[in-house]
Amino acid sequence: MDVVALIGRLIFVAMFLRSGVNHFKMREAMVAHTRSAGGPYPELLVPASGAMIFVGGALIALGLWPDLGALLLAAFLLPVGYYMHAFWKFEDPQMRMLQETHFWKNVSLAGASILLFALFASCGDDIGLMAGGPLF
Repeated sequence: MDVVALIGRLIFVAMFLRSGVNHFKMREAMVAHTRSAGGPYPELLVPASGAMIFVGGALIALGLWPDLGALLLAAFLLPVGYYMHAFWKFEDPQMRMLQETHFWKNVSLAGASILLFALFASCGDDIGLMAGGPLF
């Protein structure tokens, strides 16, 4: 089961690691998109959130303070869902549906991150194939 848990962790964080890198590689485009969506302080929060999700994903993947990594991801997902995928602001039905899908994806991933936090915090080092273990 240790290998299955590791595979699950790696699959779960793949998107966050890639997106974290893209927050830096495509910084200007992401700042412009965040600004157009009404996100606060895009010049500051795009790189900060990129670092946040990359570090959070890496911590989970490595199993080094994975509980902290899960909290970082949840702390990213909820405000991003609210600011960047505010489907209630769209009149166009297709855009509204697209943004609502992204909003609920973020909420679901935040729920999974919170569940992972609880799992890592309660199971400690018993999960296996981790570089360290939980912080909390």
